[in-house]
Amino acid sequence: QVQVVESGGCLVHSGGSLRLSCAASGLANNEYDMSWYRQAPGKERELVATVSIRTGYLKYIDSVKGRFTISRDDAKNTVYLQMNALKPEDTAVYYCKVSTWWRDHWGQGTQVTVST
Repeated sequence: QVQVVESGGCLVHSGGSLRLSCAASGLANNEYDMSWYRQAPGKERELVATVSIRTGYLKYIDSVKGRFTISRDDAKNTVYLQMNALKPEDTAVYYCKVSTWWRDHWGQGTQVTVST
């Protein structure tokens, strides 16, 4: 059974930085993608960034390019989202999704709040 756990969210001032972690367990190989989504109050959940563990393919949405960076520790099945120059509009619950060939697996989310 695949389990996904996010951590690292907290309150930070505008312009500050945070690093989120997404740890996955129960994976048998590297045939999966890991993605970060976020959902702000009253808004739909949106994809922020994604990485293919097998190919290394990376994708970011335009609003975070140059500010957010994905890195990975394959030995720990963990992906990190380094978030710099945070803005109030980055405030949201951040979710990690692990996509295997048979289904998507979601974490419980971690709250990021950016104050002005």
